[in-house]
Amino acid sequence: MTRLQRAREAARERGVDALLVTPGPDLRYLIGAGGESHERLTCLVLPVDRDPVLVVPKLEHAGYGELPVATRTWIDGEDPHALVADLTGNAATVALADAMPAMHVLPLGQRLPAARQVLAAPILRELRMRKDETEIAELASVGAAIDRVHARVPEVLRAGRTEAEVGADIEALIVAEGHESAAFVIVGSGPNGASPHHEVSQRRIEHGDFVVVDIGGPNPAGYNSDSTRTYVVGEPAPERAEIYEVLRRAQQAAVDAVRPGATAESIDAAARSIIAEAGHGERFIHRTGHGIGLDVHEEPYIVEGNGLELAEGMAFSVEPGVYFAGEWGARIEDIVLVTADGVRPLNTQPHELVAV
Repeated sequence: MTRLQRAREAARERGVDALLVTPGPDLRYLIGAGGESHERLTCLVLPVDRDPVLVVPKLEHAGYGELPVATRTWIDGEDPHALVADLTGNAATVALADAMPAMHVLPLGQRLPAARQVLAAPILRELRMRKDETEIAELASVGAAIDRVHARVPEVLRAGRTEAEVGADIEALIVAEGHESAAFVIVGSGPNGASPHHEVSQRRIEHGDFVVVDIGGPNPAGYNSDSTRTYVVGEPAPERAEIYEVLRRAQQAAVDAVRPGATAESIDAAARSIIAEAGHGERFIHRTGHGIGLDVHEEPYIVEGNGLELAEGMAFSVEPGVYFAGEWGARIEDIVLVTADGVRPLNTQPHELVAV
């Protein structure tokens, strides 16, 4: 069964008569082309009782290439919202892509006054959470590529260089290893390592600094990497090395706990309990992980309170961290895949603290 067929069946099971999907990862998942969102409406109309159609501006039609769906084009001056409404038939309930711009949501509501509008996420996230063989191959490939980048970080990371200089070199390595682009490059040295979403700055890296390097981006197929390793410039202070070892054990325990039937929150607890037992629970200030695929952050979220049972094909990060505000921080992150009987890490760079 194709992704379009699975989406149609999932919509029918939820009492939805048609899915309306505008450009973004959901569209790319369904038809292999994501497009771009702007004032000219592009929208996949996927009714449960008829063939899907992509409504697309005529001036952009050629850019989509071959597609698994029929297309209907429109030109400036015509009403694409009325065209979408006509293609939905007599739909009583339509599910809209979560990221559909309001400039299209409102006109569609006016053209479909009798239809109830709901979000498409509950339908599509169930499909996108469980990766098929093609998606697994893409994630494995891009995961190996970002591993190769981390293997070369010691070549560019050294005292006296700024975070921005190191980050620029890492960004070039990411692209050189086959990524479409670098979606993010975090080089958090010294006190900046205590800010999980720090990017880069003009701070010069100093001897003794712990440096958090969190990097990733999409490959040409749109599937993302995301991996973090922590480095130290010179010899680490003994106390910090001990805390890092606690973090390493916590991350490994969480990876080891991954299996079908385990809950998302149990993976979070596996990491968090070890850090808390060592007296640093308040230093772990974020969830343990997030799903990954066509989005860097997607379902499932590995966090307390999420009782979702893991299933074969789910892919997500395992990334506990400890952060000492104004001083230093550390994080270890791998992408893992739930297999039929356990777990397959998609990042295999060593977890030990790397001295440069």
